[in-house]
Amino acid sequence: MRTKRKKRPLFAIIITALIIAICLIAAKTAYDYLHRQWLLRTHPLEFAEYVELHAREYDLDKFFVYAVIKTESDFKPDAESNMGARGLMQIMEDTFDWLSGYRLFERDMTFDDMFSANENIRFGCYLLAYHLENFGDIDCVLAAYFAGDRTVIRWLENPELSSDGKTLDHVPDPDTRHYIHKVNTAYEIYIKLYS
Repeated sequence: MRTKRKKRPLFAIIITALIIAICLIAAKTAYDYLHRQWLLRTHPLEFAEYVELHAREYDLDKFFVYAVIKTESDFKPDAESNMGARGLMQIMEDTFDWLSGYRLFERDMTFDDMFSANENIRFGCYLLAYHLENFGDIDCVLAAYFAGDRTVIRWLENPELSSDGKTLDHVPDPDTRHYIHKVNTAYEIYIKLYS
């Protein structure tokens, strides 16, 4: 009798432990599934035709372009910032005017055309490729896209911010630092989701 009493509590403990383990595995599986579904919804591949066309045209990683669009406008082609930046990749009017000197278009265009998904992505990809050619480092590219290339050049010339003059050891502006972090995080998510 004593042996049976000892086995029953041990058996109950084992069964309880197994039930808890199964519940934990099921909960983790459900969480992983729901988290992935949420990431797919919040990190879409919208405007794929234009993103893939212009990313290829300017030799950019399409997931990097998606990450910039996600961060800049959250895929809203009619987005306009309080600073006046427009469209999916948030092109400023002075940037539009400057890029027009590079003959990015064959027809008369106005700044209103930056609400066109195709044109905005084309301008944004050109600008990213331009910064990539000039700086080579992704964080510098993003800093230049956000704060301007002259600002990044000034930072790179400062030995307190850059030990090699090519990469930034420290980004002094918190808004730029936050922007770089957001785009890099989105970029990592895009690669994990779709690679």
